Amino acid sequence: MENINKPQQNKFGNWVKTSITARMLMVGFLVIILLIPLSFINSLITERAFRQSDVVNEINEKWGENVLVYGPILKIPYKTYTETKTYNEKTKTFFTEVETHIKNAYIFPESLNADVNVDSKTLNRGNFESAVFTTTMDFSGHYIPTDLTSKGIKNEDIIWDKATVILKTSNLKGIKSEMLLKLNQNTYSFQTNFNENSTQNSDYLDVLESGFINPTDLSSKNNAPFSLSMAFNGSKQIELIPIGKTTTMTMASNWADPSFIGNYLPNDETKTITKDSFNAEWKVLHINRAFSQQHLNKIPNLNKFAFGTKFMVMVDEYQKSERSAKYGFLVIGLTFLIFFLIQTLSKINIHPFQYLMIGLALIMFYTLLVSISEHSNFLKAYLIAGSSVIVLITLYSKSILKTLKFPLFIGLSLSALYAFIYVIIQLENYALLVGSVGLFLILTIVMYVSRKIDWNNG
Repeated sequence: MENINKPQQNKFGNWVKTSITARMLMVGFLVIILLIPLSFINSLITERAFRQSDVVNEINEKWGENVLVYGPILKIPYKTYTETKTYNEKTKTFFTEVETHIKNAYIFPESLNADVNVDSKTLNRGNFESAVFTTTMDFSGHYIPTDLTSKGIKNEDIIWDKATVILKTSNLKGIKSEMLLKLNQNTYSFQTNFNENSTQNSDYLDVLESGFINPTDLSSKNNAPFSLSMAFNGSKQIELIPIGKTTTMTMASNWADPSFIGNYLPNDETKTITKDSFNAEWKVLHINRAFSQQHLNKIPNLNKFAFGTKFMVMVDEYQKSERSAKYGFLVIGLTFLIFFLIQTLSKINIHPFQYLMIGLALIMFYTLLVSISEHSNFLKAYLIAGSSVIVLITLYSKSILKTLKFPLFIGLSLSALYAFIYVIIQLENYALLVGSVGLFLILTIVMYVSRKIDWNNG
């Protein structure tokens, strides 16, 4: 009985060692097994990216968050009346009661000009950095004489001595200095205007309100010019809502990587971006946006019309590491394919354990890449991690293959593969095209090399 089983075992073992099919199944199985630690690498990158986001948000909260300015808006109270008729049983007559209600009209300026100067820098905490800035925003413009007759409000019902100016912003705690509004010849200070209903506002902006405006500043038949200066500590972005019938904004900064955001883009003819600064100009006319200059009862939510600039740290190491890890299956598969072709063509035996060690070395590239990129730039981390893995696998291959030409070929192949993946990572618009062409060339080379293999030796 033992003599019968032994030849069968020897036959199976010999098939595993010599069969191309058996080697292919073994290599494919190992590739699938190595996808498990590769998935852990992706989870690690995601976890570190979330950690970066948390640290950046913490930095921004303490320094000052994004800046959105909505205003200045003229708030003018007015009277409305309701009549109630009541029947008197004793006199058999009706009598009318008139009740007076106070409501508010909100008037946008005829022109609004903003001159924004931004001093930007990066703040670091540990391995993470965030883009922050200090900005001075100088506003000027004018209101035209208020006429609410088109809204059905008589001039005598307007309460001129209770008029104020409203300013809304997203970054109340980032304001660095006292804010003073100069309207005509008078100057007015602002106070925070918190009420419980403000937390229910859909735009989530804090409200600043001036003291009562001198009626002579508004009742004139002439325009009412105003000026206002604001200084903020902020981060992420600066935006302005174009409430002027004509709104212009100029922005200058020492930041080299601006991203222009919002509903309107700056003028391409005057926009300049250099390696260490940028200048941009916007002009928005009332015909470019779908809202009027007068609003009754409440200030509308116009956040979707905001425009401005986002200050970004352009190099996102975790995003690049994540994109690199997505090619992990390709790197492992192609490396194993090279070893498989060498083993098949040269008749050199490679043990499954040796394939496994090579696969784990390839996965170690990503842990090295993530950890080193947290302390250096991505290119340096990629070079160090790639060189380390290539040297390790090349030396290990020499001990397996016993010759020098095959390890050198493997080292050159891995170098070309990592260089190819790095180029794809850097590309945006042409990544798919370059990747497709590269994979086609790799397939062509594999087909050419494998043409001499006797696939019938199964």
